[in-house]
Amino acid sequence: MSLLHLSFYSAFTLSALGLAFHRTHLISALLCLESMMLALYLALSTWPVATQTPSSTLTPMLMLAFSACEAGTGLAMLVASTRTHGSDHLHNLNLLQC
Repeated sequence: MSLLHLSFYSAFTLSALGLAFHRTHLISALLCLESMMLALYLALSTWPVATQTPSSTLTPMLMLAFSACEAGTGLAMLVASTRTHGSDHLHNLNLLQC
């Protein structure tokens, strides 16, 4: 395993651990999700170079588009929950409450 692959795996793993352990605020969960998407995007972008394929794929661009949509949706949810509940704590987003 090269140093480049190790750095992508460690960035993704650290982001997943951040998502697992810092689950109090919605903004921290969204930032961890975005860093996971960034690690995947970087890994997919450098994959054709590492495998020495002459043609590039559209997968990184598609993933970047999905990541932008996810960020926009997450920020809209953050604004909506802050306006309705007064904070961005994840324990306020329980669907069983009225």
